[in-house]
Amino acid sequence: MKRISRISCIIAVLILLCNFLPTMASAQQNDHDGKQVAAGTKGMVAASTPEATKVGEQVLKDGGNAVDAAIAMQFALNVSEPMMSGIGGGGFMMVYNAKNHKTSIIDSREKAPAGAKPDMFLDKNGKVIPFPVRSTNGKAVGIPGTLKGLMAAHDKWGTKPFKQLIDPSIKLAEKGIKVNWVLADAIKENKNKFNKAAQKVFLKHGKPLKEGDWLKQKDLAQTFKDIRDNGVNDFYKGAIAKDIANVVQDNKGSMKTKDLKNYHVTIDQPLTGTYRGYKLETMPPPSSGGLTVLQILKLLEGFDMKDYGIRSPEKYHLITEAMHLAYADRGAYIGDPKFVKVPEQGMLNPKYIEKRRSLIKMGQANKTVKPGDPWKYQSGKPDKPIVKQPDDKQIGQTTHFTVADKWGNLVSYTTTIEQEFGTGIMVPGRGFMLNNELTDFDAVPGGANEVRPNKRPMSSMSPTIIFKDGKPFMTVGSPGGSTIIASVAETIINVIDYHMDLKDAIEEPRIYSPAYPNIQWEKGIPEKSRQKLTEWGGQWDKKPSPIGNVQSIRIYHDPDFYIGACDSTRQGQAAGIFH
Repeated sequence: MKRISRISCIIAVLILLCNFLPTMASAQQNDHDGKQVAAGTKGMVAASTPEATKVGEQVLKDGGNAVDAAIAMQFALNVSEPMMSGIGGGGFMMVYNAKNHKTSIIDSREKAPAGAKPDMFLDKNGKVIPFPVRSTNGKAVGIPGTLKGLMAAHDKWGTKPFKQLIDPSIKLAEKGIKVNWVLADAIKENKNKFNKAAQKVFLKHGKPLKEGDWLKQKDLAQTFKDIRDNGVNDFYKGAIAKDIANVVQDNKGSMKTKDLKNYHVTIDQPLTGTYRGYKLETMPPPSSGGLTVLQILKLLEGFDMKDYGIRSPEKYHLITEAMHLAYADRGAYIGDPKFVKVPEQGMLNPKYIEKRRSLIKMGQANKTVKPGDPWKYQSGKPDKPIVKQPDDKQIGQTTHFTVADKWGNLVSYTTTIEQEFGTGIMVPGRGFMLNNELTDFDAVPGGANEVRPNKRPMSSMSPTIIFKDGKPFMTVGSPGGSTIIASVAETIINVIDYHMDLKDAIEEPRIYSPAYPNIQWEKGIPEKSRQKLTEWGGQWDKKPSPIGNVQSIRIYHDPDFYIGACDSTRQGQAAGIFH
């Protein structure tokens, strides 16, 4: 009887999806291993490693909800993608509750310890310490928030026992994983910044682990067991907290156990905006991500993007010019709103957007883009001056994953330790890397994003959920430091303006240009378009390079089902649930 029921379910699903086969066929053309695109009627997971996807898929199959799956997947990513995220970092979990139709954000962003100082990234002569130096010592480590964020999400929405959600990752760490090409490349590129504890894990006989090698993480497995058995207090008030504080102080940082004890997450409301009739719910400050994505989209809303080809010079020119304007405001005005005033209303005011949009001229790059004055369009006035910063930051990495369940709940979650392997500092005997998130603060003090004790550094993370006619339409997000904003905005444009299928929208070559004249680009952008933008004043990087790693879910209605898709720049995998 159970077999007949399952066959009936499969037949029903095929009937429901028959009208969408062209969509799936088009997407599969860009799915190199056949696992980066999936359909499901009862749930969907999409993550940057197969191990995390399998863990989340099993949680949904066992009756867990989207938050249960996301919690389990974050632990699994700490094992399978240790260079990108983990309990030594922080992030933003966006949760859509289908029951009350409300979206909430668990903000587990790292904070500066009480001993942090505004000038701590300047040398004795008042000059900025070079990024490779300031990002690899204890001063760069923010108080980790990920674990408390997971616990807060579980307390609010979780349905499965927390122990069940961490157990799969304990087994994964003990058994080991095969090193994929993404992890192998990251180990090779970052081996020189590893402390001794990290060297023992990621090097073999002094040489970086290679693709296909086996990686076992016994210390991390034991740490997960301690958290499972003793609770979150072991990390923030107990033995693990002491180990974190000791290694940070050994590496010139000021963090103390009291800093960990005093850390807390917040539950926030999303920043909302619209684009061509779609509603976007995205990250508010201290992330610059949502606000800058919305600014870019609102600037472009004044142009009919579909009139220009998907790879036309006009399209790239408009996006580039919009980025310059939005990123200029981002660097000037955004910081932790608990410490500084952020002119959110002014930055999105239609009259202000119209004024900024008037600076975009077709066929000519604007060489003199400066921050605007959004304070003219809302009450109040700035409490911090605009302080010029060195352009020496390396683009960070991160991970983004997304989940949908059979009840219609959604999670869009971006989580990070900043650079690959963070500071390069692993907590001895504990098996997890510590972030270098405090380098997201301004190096030169005085501005909205200067270092202050207990302050959150400005982020670019942009987990987003989009709605159409009041119903969820898609989730989207990406890693990539400040390039996150570009990846998210361009994926949205590809879906909404160009009506591209989800996988195609993700794979479409992206650009990143935060300031005139440089343009970073991905392989596939036509030479003719690059030549034309050069004539108009742009300057392309000599070679293409990957930008971001988008994971996304499209939500369909009447019939109800999900399409999930992953970016081929990592070994991502999507998995759909049908029963």
